Amino acid sequence: MCLQFLFIDFNAFFASVEQQEQPVLRGKPVVVLPVMAENTACIAASYEAKKFGIKTGTTAKDARNMCPEVTILAARPSLYVQYHKRLIEAVESCVPVHSVRSIDEMACTLSGSQQQKEQAINLAKKIKRTIASQVGEYMRASIGIAPNIFLAKTASDMQKPDGLVVIEQEQLPSILYRLELQDLTGIGRNMVKRLYRNGIYTVEQLCSAEKDMLRTVWGGIEGNRMYERLRGIEPPLPVSHHTTVGHSHMLTPSERNISCAVAVMHRMLQKSAMRLRNMKYRTSTLYVGIRYYNNKQWSEQITFTDTSDTLLLTQALTALLDRRPVIRETPLQVSVTLLNLTPEAEHTPSLFDNEERSSALNAAVDELNLRFGKQALYFGKAHSALESSPARIAFHHIPDIEIEDGKGGRPKKKKGKPKDIHSQQDEHDAE
Repeated sequence: MCLQFLFIDFNAFFASVEQQEQPVLRGKPVVVLPVMAENTACIAASYEAKKFGIKTGTTAKDARNMCPEVTILAARPSLYVQYHKRLIEAVESCVPVHSVRSIDEMACTLSGSQQQKEQAINLAKKIKRTIASQVGEYMRASIGIAPNIFLAKTASDMQKPDGLVVIEQEQLPSILYRLELQDLTGIGRNMVKRLYRNGIYTVEQLCSAEKDMLRTVWGGIEGNRMYERLRGIEPPLPVSHHTTVGHSHMLTPSERNISCAVAVMHRMLQKSAMRLRNMKYRTSTLYVGIRYYNNKQWSEQITFTDTSDTLLLTQALTALLDRRPVIRETPLQVSVTLLNLTPEAEHTPSLFDNEERSSALNAAVDELNLRFGKQALYFGKAHSALESSPARIAFHHIPDIEIEDGKGGRPKKKKGKPKDIHSQQDEHDAE
């Protein structure tokens, strides 16, 4: 089986973008926070910071203790998305992008002579040179080449930073034996426990397991897919559908009161509704939650006829918040999630509600906010939180900054079919 995929993982992406933008930070320990607060967890650490033991999840306070010289920066999602788009263009000037896996990962398809090892390696080196010249020399990437996407991603993780690893069919599965189970994509802590319960403690034992065993461990067809991936096969995947749209937000110190928390939730709901309409989906369930100091929490959900109307969703949120018990603790984090999504095309119009009028109103509000910014038109309950809950980049979600942050200035749509780059994204932002 020949080499079919080339996988690119941009190293310490957010921190690398900051170092590329600010030369004074190059070669120095840098961490990036979603919001500037001492107890907030880092979402990225440069390799210089990692040498001190700082990693994703380390709090800003702990990072300072581990490395007093560390530079701590607030995340700039719009900048990271700009770099993401530039990197896609640079890579596509060398080889077609098969799928964008996340903000800092993409898989490319190899064809013809590119499937030969020497040619594939030359292509990887060309991609690195192109990125350095077109985007920036600090935008380093680890590249993996293999018969399928799973193994190509595995190879990209085997040598960092700026690595280049090839896994050929004849090397399987022994080349994987030195890895830990959790080094493989799709195997987290819970899956490791399930593997242990079934007598699988090493990657070698995983590769030797029968297909039926893996189907039992994974509880279904995903076990079959893992069996095939370990052998260099690219299994067919089911068509994916959006399942949720939502936002969670760690409140800044000035927002840590109920009045601000409620306003932030309304702001997040209005953003979610706009995203929902942009995706051409509807929702029939709203979930909200508040996390307080001392590990106290409140959450509840409400179900209604499927809709994408901001006014109806606002009424649902108000109804949920009216049920909120009195908790005499300071709120720390809020979340709003739209569940049970269905495509707009599958919606059956109501015989009683004037949906055409509400759809026209929402479309007009969306267009004005895209043109002139998020403060052009909004529902009043979000008034004090217009600058809160900025765009976040979750693992499988690359935000549309014009929709997420509402900066305005979107040009009129041009005719013609846009280029299709398949992206596996969920639609929930979190810090």
